[in-house]
Amino acid sequence: SQPILGELTASHVSPDSVQLEWSVPEGTFDSFTVQYRDGQGQAQVLPVDGGSRTVTVPGLSPSRRYKFNLYGVWGRKRVGPVSTDAVTGEWGLWAPSMLPADAGVGVGQDFAPAEPEEEPPSQPILGELTASHVSPDSVQLEWSVPEGTFDSFTVQYRDGQGQAQVLPVDGGSRTVTVPGLSPSRRYKFNLYGVWGRKRVGPVSTDAVTAPQEEEPPSQPILGELTASHVSPDSVQLEWSVPEGTFDSFTVQYRDAQGQPESLPVDGGSRTVTVP
Repeated sequence: SQPILGELTASHVSPDSVQLEWSVPEGTFDSFTVQYRDGQGQAQVLPVDGGSRTVTVPGLSPSRRYKFNLYGVWGRKRVGPVSTDAVTGEWGLWAPSMLPADAGVGVGQDFAPAEPEEEPPSQPILGELTASHVSPDSVQLEWSVPEGTFDSFTVQYRDGQGQAQVLPVDGGSRTVTVPGLSPSRRYKFNLYGVWGRKRVGPVSTDAVTAPQEEEPPSQPILGELTASHVSPDSVQLEWSVPEGTFDSFTVQYRDAQGQPESLPVDGGSRTVTVP
């Protein structure tokens, strides 16, 4: 049935970006698109993969109201929109000194340049990228941001068919798992940080996926036990093994004196005579 698109909210706002979050209460979408108008009034469309529930919209202007529309793409159908408004933050400015350029500051005067409210942030720094966990079909990547914050990240790599793939990651994350890989194969991953309209990086790492693990054999099944032939002093037993193989068998019983007896049988047998 058609998937359902939940509420859209602005979860984090900065002077030049807005982080949006949404839910999908039922079903799955192939992808999403976010539509909005930029500072120049131009319509913008931001594509988002179907597994994401958050995206950072970069390159916005400070102290400005934006309306965001989110659509879910399901086959050839577009579901939505769900909408939300958000006002971007305000950059702190250097307050100008009221002192004339040629005035001296004498004893007893308390003129001083005003302290800055907030400096515009310097470009963030992207740390080392490492492959922290490897399986036959996925690689977990980790990285650091020694200084500053990024709006979002993108991981770029080539899949098993040699096709270029781009994996978007929100700006608060420091790890991501890259799925859908092939076993025993070397991959190169490039990580970029997105800061406003600027792309920082890449930092890179190589990783070889693990070999395909063989499935452990399932536990064998023991079938029915029957007494197929009975004489005055012996009983012949038969049994089946519907699935799998056993290493050996043991038949346990009590003899005429009531003493417990144990009769070992090799794993290939399906019959034994108890004398």
